[in-house]
Amino acid sequence: MKNKKNESRLRRKKSIRKNVFGTGTRPRLSVFRSNLHIYAQLIDDESGKTLLSASSAVKEIKEGSIATPENMKGKTGVSFNVGMILGKKIMENNIESIVFDRNGYLYHGRVKALADGVRKAGVKF
Repeated sequence: MKNKKNESRLRRKKSIRKNVFGTGTRPRLSVFRSNLHIYAQLIDDESGKTLLSASSAVKEIKEGSIATPENMKGKTGVSFNVGMILGKKIMENNIESIVFDRNGYLYHGRVKALADGVRKAGVKF
């Protein structure tokens, strides 16, 4: 079953990446979700470079230094924190809007929480 799930995700990822492309003025926010952590990076596809990144493996996020909404607990709350931290970094670098690449994952749960955190920080999708 695991292999079939991953194959379906990779098929969706391929379909999404045909249309989503990051530029210098509007970079792509790519999300990777593992069983334990969530990782997000801002990518400029024209130059092929990662501009910013954030993950739940960072110490300040593990400690829960940012308050999450009451309905978000556990890994979903941590994902919201990652989104807030990345959103603040994006705003500090004067990037106003981004393109969201969910990387083949369904848009709910941790992926949605991360996107909501970035939006709450003031970044436009």
